Amino acid sequence: MRISALLSLAFILLLTSCYRGPEDLPKYKKKFRAQIDGFEKQKDKTDKKVEEAVEKLSGFQKAIKDAENADAEFKRVYNQWHKVDKEVKDLNKEYESLKSDAENLFNAMEAQSSGLKDATTKNELLNAIRKTRSDYESTLSRTQKAVNGLNSLHDEALEIIKALEVAVAVGQIAQINTGLQSIESRVDRIMKDLNVTIKESKDLYETRIAAQR
Repeated sequence: MRISALLSLAFILLLTSCYRGPEDLPKYKKKFRAQIDGFEKQKDKTDKKVEEAVEKLSGFQKAIKDAENADAEFKRVYNQWHKVDKEVKDLNKEYESLKSDAENLFNAMEAQSSGLKDATTKNELLNAIRKTRSDYESTLSRTQKAVNGLNSLHDEALEIIKALEVAVAVGQIAQINTGLQSIESRVDRIMKDLNVTIKESKDLYETRIAAQR
C-alpha cells in the first residue's frame, strides 16, 4: 500500500515537473517578462546619463569662460556624451531583445493555436493573437522612434560641443542656448515615450499573457 502510494506520488511529481506544451509557452512567457525588466533597467541608466550630460552641457558655456584650462573642460564633456552614446547603444540592444522575445512568444502562441482541431476555437484564438500582436507592434514602433531620437540628441550635442570648441579656439564663443533648449525639451518627451512602452509591455503581460495559465 505504501509502495503504491509512493509510486503514485512520484508519477504525479514527474508529470508536474516535466509537462510542457508543444511550443513551450512558459519559456517564452518567462523570457518576455524578464526582458521587460531588462529594458526598464537600461532605460533608467540611460535616462540618468542623459540628464547628467545635458545638465553639464547647460552650464558649459559659462564653465569655459571661467575655466583656466578649456581643453580639460572639453575633454570632460566629450567623455560624458561618449557615455551617453554607450548607454543608448545598450538601450537599443535591450529594445531589439524585447522585440525578438515578443515575436518568439507570439509565434509560439500562433503555432500552438494553429494545431487545434476545433476550428471555431482556433480561429477565435488566432484572431485575438493577431490583434494583440498588431497593437504591440505599434508600441514597439514608437519605441524605436524614441531610441532613434536619443541617437539624434547625442549627435546634436556633439555638434554643439565641436562648434563651441572651434569658437573658443578662435576667441569667439558661440551662443548655444537655442540648441540646448531643444535638446532639454526633447529628452523629457523621449523618456515619457519609453515609460509608455514599459507600461504597455507590463500591461500586455499581466492582463493578457500571464493571466492565461
